[in-house]
Amino acid sequence: MALASTLPLALATAAPSFHRAAAPRPASVNAAYTTASTNVSPHGPGQVGAYGDVPALGGPGARAAAPVGAMAATPTGRGYWLAGTDGGIFAYGDAGFHGSAGDAHLRQPIVGIAATPSGNGYWLVAADGGILTYGDAHFHGSAGDAHLSQPIVGMVATPDGNGYWLVAADGGIYAYG
Repeated sequence: MALASTLPLALATAAPSFHRAAAPRPASVNAAYTTASTNVSPHGPGQVGAYGDVPALGGPGARAAAPVGAMAATPTGRGYWLAGTDGGIFAYGDAGFHGSAGDAHLRQPIVGIAATPSGNGYWLVAADGGILTYGDAHFHGSAGDAHLSQPIVGMVATPDGNGYWLVAADGGIYAYG
């Protein structure tokens, strides 16, 4: 499934590009975490477990101010970003930090992250469809002002980086770019 590369994962001072009005974030967000397979010791919240031949390069653990809400691999496959539901970003391996929304007041939690083809940027999407851009990621539109019947649950960038798809909980797809 194409969304597998955007599963839950993700801090610096670069200014984010906001493309929707900021509002208070929700008071509570549910968090889930995955434990490693039986041949690897289980990891706690905020930790990344290794499966198959891929390495676990780290996780925010107790440093995270909010639960991890999304994950994206670098184009090389030798790193990844974890995005907190509050917009905080954690970079591991060859993933560079290009900014975060960790200090912003989001209307809805971050639920997806997608890397640019160069690996020098990423997009974040919130449950309301709002898009945040960092590094060399370009804004192509958002569902932030649309009336969604179900929240956005993830995103995937086009292979050339000239757009992205958002997917809603009801299977609705929103294409931009």
